[in-house]
Amino acid sequence: MSLHTTALELAHGGRTVACVPALRLQPGTTTCVIGPNGCGKSTLLRALGGLLRPSAGQVCLDGTPLAAWPAKALARRLASLPQAPSAPDGLSVRQLVGHGRYPHQGLLARRNAADEAQIDWALQATRIAHLQRRAFHTLSGGERQRAWLAMTLAQQADILLLDEPTTWLDMGHQAELLELLAALQHARGLTVVMVLHDINHASQYADRLLAMRDGRILADGAPADIVSAELTHTLFGVRTEQVFRDLQGRRIPFCLPLPGVPAPSSPSPTPSPAPMAQADDA
Repeated sequence: MSLHTTALELAHGGRTVACVPALRLQPGTTTCVIGPNGCGKSTLLRALGGLLRPSAGQVCLDGTPLAAWPAKALARRLASLPQAPSAPDGLSVRQLVGHGRYPHQGLLARRNAADEAQIDWALQATRIAHLQRRAFHTLSGGERQRAWLAMTLAQQADILLLDEPTTWLDMGHQAELLELLAALQHARGLTVVMVLHDINHASQYADRLLAMRDGRILADGAPADIVSAELTHTLFGVRTEQVFRDLQGRRIPFCLPLPGVPAPSSPSPTPSPAPMAQADDA
């Protein structure tokens, strides 16, 4: 299953906010999109999920433009979790997660045993089975985020597009969620694309990073190849020290903010030493 783009231009309110050259996402891998607020990360993710029609170029799944896919057929292949989803009043957690089964249901929208089993699995995988009878609106922020993820997993799609899935989660639950996604990606061969704010989380869990600023991809490649102190300075205006750790056979770069060094008001516009991979590389 292949998701790729051709010369995307993405607009909001009549203004172009992101320009992305040809991009091909390798099936069965995790890609993280990083960059400062307002750089176009969420806009790109919405376009990849078919939630935003490009003003130029197109996004294709298995060679077919997303706009040409029937809605339910597309939803069986591709699941999106936006940054701030909303739910109708009065839903229980189990009912919310059950909405993820909609693409698999017939005209009568009745759930069968397979649907119930997938809902049970999603609740167990996200460790909220004990909350399934609770009203969704009574949950904490972190519990709500896990319920949304459970709904996305219940959709049983091969491609997951997640916009800041660790929002509202404390450190322990952030690590738990990212480990869950990594395990699912490997066990089920999922293709995962995540927007993350934490460059160290992205470096640890991604096979590939897309570093964005001002609506453009400045660096694209494996974390060990592109993450550097200069890249973090360019993206976020923060001076850092880069260190490497060997984790599970991988050499992972981490960037630690330097104490006592104020961030400059105008970071350098281009990250000259951060190599740019070919746009359609895995």
